[in-house]
Amino acid sequence: MNSTAFKKGLHDGVPIGLGYFAVSFTFGMMAVAGGISIAAAVLISLTNLTSAGQFAGIGIIFASGSLWEMALTQLVINLRYCLMSFSLSQKLERGVSTGHRLAVAFGVTDEIFGVSASQEGRVSPWYNYGVMAVAIPGWTLGTLVGAVSGNLLPDFLVSALSVAIYGMFLAVIIPPAKKNRAILGVVIGAMAVSTIFAVVPVLNKVSAGFVIIITTVLVAGIAAYFCPVPEEKEA
Repeated sequence: MNSTAFKKGLHDGVPIGLGYFAVSFTFGMMAVAGGISIAAAVLISLTNLTSAGQFAGIGIIFASGSLWEMALTQLVINLRYCLMSFSLSQKLERGVSTGHRLAVAFGVTDEIFGVSASQEGRVSPWYNYGVMAVAIPGWTLGTLVGAVSGNLLPDFLVSALSVAIYGMFLAVIIPPAKKNRAILGVVIGAMAVSTIFAVVPVLNKVSAGFVIIITTVLVAGIAAYFCPVPEEKEA
């Protein structure tokens, strides 16, 4: 059972790993260009696994920001992972040990959470390990290759690589949205709320991290109220 779940995770993790490679390639280039060593850039990606957090982090490093500024920025940007972890903890198989939960939590990203949450029934931690086994090396190796390559690539190609992750995430959410009207409603609702925060004069001052949190809680709460999942379908 564990091997089957792990192999399925490996299979589902391939597109995530490829997308991560493309995006972290840009991170590696930016980090080294700003004076961070290749080894340090690779270590950052290996131990953090957060695109928005890492890009914001090196910006603070380049600006000689304080540790408090770094901590607060990372808290705001990555707080959404707490919500994802709460949700995923209810999705895991019953009886999963604390050690497994902590290991799975390390690899919670938008895309890994997306493929895990879209699985039918409960999820084995070994499924997440399979996804992580592809995604984490993809993110780390992409950083290494980008850091070593330096500024060899033209700017337009670097820009193209940086948007690859968005296309990958669309590939994660579109298939289940086509099968389930509730998921489709959540996707459309999240887009609508995000748009409101982007265009309304006062709301557009809210940080991106808090926008994600507010959107998640609001849209997920409405969906849970109007489209509850029967208990028998959760087991």
